[in-house]
This record gives sequence, C-alpha cells and structure tokens, in this order.
Amino acid sequence: MNEAELRKEIVDVCYKMWQQGWVAANDGNVSVRLEPDVFLITPSGVSKSRITQDMLLKVDGSMNVIEGPKGLKPSSEIRMHMRCYRDRADVGAVVHAHPPTATGYAVAGIPLDQYSMIETVIAIGSVPVTPYGTPSTDEVPENIAPYLPEHDVLLLENHGALTVGCDLTTAYYRMETLELYAKISLNAHLLGGAKEIPRHQIDKLLDLRENYYHVTGKHPGYKKYAKEDK
Repeated sequence: MNEAELRKEIVDVCYKMWQQGWVAANDGNVSVRLEPDVFLITPSGVSKSRITQDMLLKVDGSMNVIEGPKGLKPSSEIRMHMRCYRDRADVGAVVHAHPPTATGYAVAGIPLDQYSMIETVIAIGSVPVTPYGTPSTDEVPENIAPYLPEHDVLLLENHGALTVGCDLTTAYYRMETLELYAKISLNAHLLGGAKEIPRHQIDKLLDLRENYYHVTGKHPGYKKYAKEDK
C-alpha cells in the first residue's frame, strides 16, 4: 500500500474499534511502518470515531514528528509502539485497544494461555499478561519487551491489549481473534472450564500454521510444544 492507502486503512480500523466498543473517549492507538524508520501514528486526545486521514502524524523511530497538523501530538503510547518496531523488524503495524472481555482478563491478571480453540491456536497461541506499567512512560515498553520475541498478542495488566502484525489488517484481525477467544473462554469457564486440545493435535495445528496457512509472525507454541520429546 502507498501512504494514502495506509492513511485510509488506519482511519477505517480506528472507526471499527470504536464501533465495536473496544475504545471509549480518547482510548486506543494505531500505527503503521511506512519505511524502516518512518511511521504513521494516531494523534493523542482524539476519539477514534473522529479520526481523519489528515490528523495522522508522521514520526521517526526517535519519536520526532516529521509531518503532522499543528496542535496535534502523537499518541501518548508512542513509546510502546516504537519498542515493538525496534525489537521486531517483521512488525509493520501495532494496534492498542481495550476490548472489554479481553481487558477483563488483563484487569483480573489472568492470561489466556489455554490451547483450547483451534483457530486461536493457529492464529495467536497463548496470550500472557505483561507486568503493570504506568501509561505514557518507559515502564510499558520495558515490561512488554521480554514477551515480544515470542508473542504477537499481549494483555497489558490493568490496561488493555496490544497486537502486532506484518501489516495493519493482520494486527487488527489479531485483536478481533483475541476478543472472540476471551468471550469464548469466559463462556467455557461458566460452563465448567475449557478442555485443552491434546498435545499431538496441537503439533498438527502448528504444522498447518506454518505449511498450509502460512501465518506470519511469532508463536509461543513452537517453543512450548514443537521442541518437546514425543
């Protein structure tokens, strides 16, 4: 996509997040990588229902504004976004939101780490809860850093959710997958608890992920399952 197309896609994603109730007021933020060290990011203090293409700011990896409307500042969570790009050269987009059910798990400090749903095993694997960090400070990027090498989806303790992807569509879909999985997990808990998929079946799903679906990104299951003795 060229820059104009990416700007449109960011606005579309912002509106979808607001429409689905994943963000309220000025919550949430979205960014994409334009060049190795140039990014587009949503502004701080603007509802995702009101974002327009000309409101997006162009920044560099040092968080300097290269281009943007006067009076607007980059998202207050820009440090978290830049850490994802710095640590993961394969990341082309970052999405942060507060989807209610998934954020409920983050607030409760409960990871979504059961391998109990086929689509979720393939798409994202287990989702950890990262340690609490004060928003807009270096605490958040420092606390997510240990998880980035193996995870594309994170729950932020007492905060919300973070997803990354090779492009914005992928990062957004991972947020959709996370919230649906959280809803299903909660329902399963109310019904007596989820039943995890047997290990040998998980191995088959991981093979499908790599060889059939060609899913990009990281997956903690390769470390947890693939290297264990049969």
